[in-house]
Amino acid sequence: PALYQQEPGASALFADTVPERRTPGVELLFLTDRSPETNPESNQPYGEGRSRSLTFGTAVVEMVPGLGWSDLEYQSRVPERTMDVLLELGRVTEVGRFPQEPYDFEATASGAVRSPTVLKEHRRVKTQFQDLMGEQLRQSPRKEVVLYVHGFNETFASAAFTMGELCHFFGREHVCAIFTWPASASGGFLTSYTTTTESATYAVAHLAKTIRMIAQTPGVDAVHLMAHSRGSAVLLNALRELGIESIAAGVEPLKAFKIDNVVLLAPDIDLDIAEQQMQLFVSNPDMITRWSGQQIPRFMRGRWSIYASPQDRALLVSRFLFRSRRRVGQLSLAELTDESTRPYAKWGKMDIIVYQGERTDLFGHAYFATNPRVSSDLIQLIRYGASPGDPRRGLERIGPVAWTFPGSDLVSSKSSDGR
Repeated sequence: PALYQQEPGASALFADTVPERRTPGVELLFLTDRSPETNPESNQPYGEGRSRSLTFGTAVVEMVPGLGWSDLEYQSRVPERTMDVLLELGRVTEVGRFPQEPYDFEATASGAVRSPTVLKEHRRVKTQFQDLMGEQLRQSPRKEVVLYVHGFNETFASAAFTMGELCHFFGREHVCAIFTWPASASGGFLTSYTTTTESATYAVAHLAKTIRMIAQTPGVDAVHLMAHSRGSAVLLNALRELGIESIAAGVEPLKAFKIDNVVLLAPDIDLDIAEQQMQLFVSNPDMITRWSGQQIPRFMRGRWSIYASPQDRALLVSRFLFRSRRRVGQLSLAELTDESTRPYAKWGKMDIIVYQGERTDLFGHAYFATNPRVSSDLIQLIRYGASPGDPRRGLERIGPVAWTFPGSDLVSSKSSDGR
């Protein structure tokens, strides 16, 4: 990331990193509804199948070859590395597994009730998860959780690699976690994408359960949610469920779930659908019956940030398959008119950051991780809490909610690696 590159005024990368985390390995929490991998030739702990139970544990992302801390810090800050630093999936430890779904229940004269045995096991495993989260919080300088939800064509390992690298450049200060769902990463592209779309729907309830458990863990001050590509649809649907749940109970979502920032990275979702989900509580006043005043319940403390790029070629396929005129992750500055963004400008918490520069990966779909300027901006948001108008982010305001990177509007047909 550009903000760490060794030059006068560069930000300190690991100034607040505790000694226990100054190692080549980055430990993540994971939660998954992938089924265990049964193929002996696979190197993945969990595969593409759907599990009927939510599982959690820890996974270590190793940065190889094994460097000393000073060497790893140096390679993390130079504009051009003097040696390759590769990522490998290290130790994966399954700590707990919730009961098989659907949970058993008993029929009584007054109606169905959950099985006391299953309910007791659920509570035991939930406590086990929160104990694990508590251990991670004690090791973290900041009592905040950053949860990453991956997209299409991702494995357990690839999701861990993305979050491991981000966690490293967030300064290893947070509790870093991944929710990895059974996205397809094999077979024919069209069949694989269709399977992934339905698996995304399958994963919604498990992600909602994950966010709820994290927020209810004692000691958690804030939760940052990041989702990439098709994972954005999973996250939006989970947030919708959680919002309805808390509002029905008369509790503001902000208080119930401690959400600070929500970040959608190259979101693979139709614009109309995304807007409907984000505006649900504004446009449905009959749903909010537990509030005596007119105030719309607050959902989050920080900002709702969307990263988009008109050069994102991966989203062309979903536009074709769904006959979707506009995908959120492909929005251009020209589409972000004052009229179309007026409701979000009134809200004051929505930012759409449009990257229009060179592709730094094959399809221009992972720029949040591969482009030094974009990744720096994400770090400024999550690690430093900088608003888009903060000079440290170096963004240029184009409209009420639209921002871009100055000098990055030269569109190239090639990525920086020549592909």
